[in-house]
This record gives sequence, structure tokens and C-alpha cells, in this order.
Amino acid sequence: MINKAEFQIANGPFEPTVDGLQGFQCPQWFLDAKFGIWSHWGPQCVPMYGDWYARTMYIEGSDQYMYHCRKYGHPSKFGYKDLVKLWKAEKFDPAGLMDLFVESGAKYFVAQAMHHDNFDCFDSKWNEWNSTRMGPMRDICALWQKEAKRCGLPFGLTEHLGASYTWFSTSHGADKTGPFAGVPYDGADPRWQSFYRDNNSELLDHAGTWTWYTNNEKYHKDWLRRMVDVIDKFAPDLFYSDGCMPFGDYGLAMVAHLYNTSAAHNGGVNNALYNFKKTTDQKLLNIGVVDIERGIMENASEAPWQDDTSIGDWFYNVRWKYKQAPEILDTLVDVTAKNGCLLLNVTQKPDGTLDDELVWTLGRIGKWCKENGEGIYGTRPWRTAMEGKTKMDGGMFKETKAEFGSTDFRFTQKDGAVFAFQMRESEDGQAWIKALGRLYHPEIKAVTVCGKPAAFEQRDGALLVTTGANPNPGLPMCIGVK
Repeated sequence: MINKAEFQIANGPFEPTVDGLQGFQCPQWFLDAKFGIWSHWGPQCVPMYGDWYARTMYIEGSDQYMYHCRKYGHPSKFGYKDLVKLWKAEKFDPAGLMDLFVESGAKYFVAQAMHHDNFDCFDSKWNEWNSTRMGPMRDICALWQKEAKRCGLPFGLTEHLGASYTWFSTSHGADKTGPFAGVPYDGADPRWQSFYRDNNSELLDHAGTWTWYTNNEKYHKDWLRRMVDVIDKFAPDLFYSDGCMPFGDYGLAMVAHLYNTSAAHNGGVNNALYNFKKTTDQKLLNIGVVDIERGIMENASEAPWQDDTSIGDWFYNVRWKYKQAPEILDTLVDVTAKNGCLLLNVTQKPDGTLDDELVWTLGRIGKWCKENGEGIYGTRPWRTAMEGKTKMDGGMFKETKAEFGSTDFRFTQKDGAVFAFQMRESEDGQAWIKALGRLYHPEIKAVTVCGKPAAFEQRDGALLVTTGANPNPGLPMCIGVK
């Protein structure tokens, strides 16, 4: 166990040990929310050339390296330190965007505190490379939080710093061929050590092998100090690590600080959750909520969980095709039926605006949520999550477009009602739901479709509902049963 006083870990009902965090209970707001919007936004959006730019621009021959050399110059001359200063966010309208997100149906909002690039999107106590001292010259996270509070949305933050100590090691290299062969990239220059960190040998583990998390305790301490700073400044309702919980006892201390800080703000009751990637340690699974990046659970889970995904690439990418409303809403319904929440990143341009296509898609999602949200928000899993032959693959990074039909259903429940989502409308305007036939379900008194009364007949083999035309063709349709 670390020294709590050294890192100013808050006292409270949680101790920084695995056993001391077993008292975690998922907050009610998360159980009810089901759908959140994420702003995975920072200076790596500037080139508009996709995710992991700050690492891959230093990998000779990669697409991002080639683009960088031709757009900005060789990374020995114009490195990532120079690129971050070009992020101005000059048209960033957090109030307008938050209103749009609320209209799209989001019930919580999450911003990025820092990515693997070691650039903080807030007024950092420990890192001079932050958005208040260069680039936007504003506290991006504080602006987001202000608007989330105005709209009554729980506010979360994500940290990707844990992996950065090794992830950024490419900046210390040099080309092996060509006109700059052997010329060190700017990350090797001692003048920029505060950004790119120490020399290459300290950034890598095991004789130069890159691993996600460093074994160097010096960086474990740096990480914890910076996490405490973030939590002290924002007291987030959700705090996400991009990976398993980092750094052993240091990670446990961070989680305890998060929960005790929340308890201090909420009459002794923790209202925050720690969000992290899956671990095989059951006790660790009990200290927060598991996140599945770009993936879902294959079946319903007793414990709540989250699918985090993006409408496009993680950072703005001119080459990327966006997800459309059917794919997003199929996922939302499937995730909700399996006791999860969907956190959707909406990709912002460097100036802070969204493409017209994204605004249009969010509008379609919002319209659907208004008509079908009764079966989403505040619901819990029913005795069965699914009916029909079509399933979505489970696991991380397994996103596929499911070819749903009219015999595919997903189920939720709330306040004595069951909600059956017909994943695609039928040609004859009817839904046959086997799980709600007389043999399997008590007598049904009323049925609605998208909130409006509908004719129905309950037979031994199925519930037959006259749905009529789907008001949102090609999207799931909520059938309420009481």
C-alpha cells in the first residue's frame, strides 16, 4: 500500500486496497442512463488524419509519417510539440454542442482529460503542456463540465496517460533510411524532456520491448499525482482508464481517491464509478464498471458494463466512413438488453465543430430516442435478452453490422412493463413475439408501439402485435407490453 499522505489521497469509506474497494456499488445514474456522448478530442485532431497520430508520425514509412513529412516537415524539424500549438479550437461552442447531445438522447457526457500524447486538456498542476498554456488557451474540460452541469448530465473524464510512458517512445527514434537517416527525432532533444520524457531506454521495458504499461515506478508516481489533480479539480462522476487499472497499488489509491472525493461531495455516499478494461481478477472486477472498447457482451451480464465506441475514428480522420443511425441504434438496443451502457464518441474537427453528416445522424438518433426511449432509459434486463437468429459478436474490437430481421427482438423491463424491440419492421406490419406468448407470460392487458396503443392478440405460441408502419424505417421499434 502506498503512503496516502504523500499523494494526498482523500480519507473516506474506501481504502486503497482491493479489499478496501469491495464496497463499491454502481451509482443509480449509470444504471438508468444507458446512452452517453464522449468527446475524445485533443491536439491529435489537428492533422485530421486519425488516431494515434502522435506515436505513428514517428514510425518511418507509416501513412501518418508520410503525411506528416509532406504536410509539416520531417519530425526531426517539426515534431508533435510543434503540432499541438496549432490546435486552436477557434469555433468550439460547448453550450451548443451539449444542447445537441441532449437532443440526441444522451444521458451522460464524457470528455478526454489527456490522451497518450501527454497533453492535458485542462489547467494541469503538474504538466505545462496543457490547453490553458498553449493551443486553445482555455480549460477545455472545465468548459465541458460547466455545460454538462447546466444540462443536468453526469460528467465523466477519461485518462489515457497510463500507456503514454511507453507509447510515446517512438519520438526518441530516427529514420533508418533516406535523407534523414540517423537524424534523431525531436523527442530525443533534452530541451523537450518535459513533454516527451526521458531518454528512450527509460521509456521501454525489458531491453527495448514496448509494453502497454511501464514497470518504471518513477512514472507510476507521476501518473498518480496527475490523476489526483484531475479528480480534485473535477470530482468526475465517471473516470475511465484506457486499459486495465494501471500500476497496482498506485491504481488502487487513485480509485479510492475518486470514490472518497465523491462521497465527500454527496453526503458520505459515493456517486462515481471507475471505468476500466476487463481483468480476470474477480475482486478487481468488483471495484468499478468494466468497459469493452468497440465491442459488446455476447450475452446479458449481471454486472453493469459499458461499450465505448466512436461514430468514426477516435480522432478526426478525413479518410474515415462514419457509422449511420441504424448501426448505432442497433448497438444501443442490444447493449441495453444485456445490462450495458453505450458511450459514443462524436468526432470533432480541430476548430471544435462537427461535420454536417454527424449533426444529421445525431438528429435521427434523437428523434428515435424520443419515440422509443421508454424501453431504454431506466430499464433493466428481462428474463431473456434476445429472441431470433441474429446475434452480435461479443468481445473487444469485434464490431460488425448485424443483418437483423423482423423476427429478431431485444428485451428490457421497467415498472412491471416488458419492452420488446423489433429490430426491423415486417412487410405485413406485424410482430410475432414468442417469448410473450400465453405459455410463457401472464395475461397481457395493453400493448403500445412507439408509445401509441396497438392491437394485439396473445396466443399460446406467441404475442401477435399489429405494429403498422415503422415511423423510423430501418430502425428498431419499441413494443411496450403491460
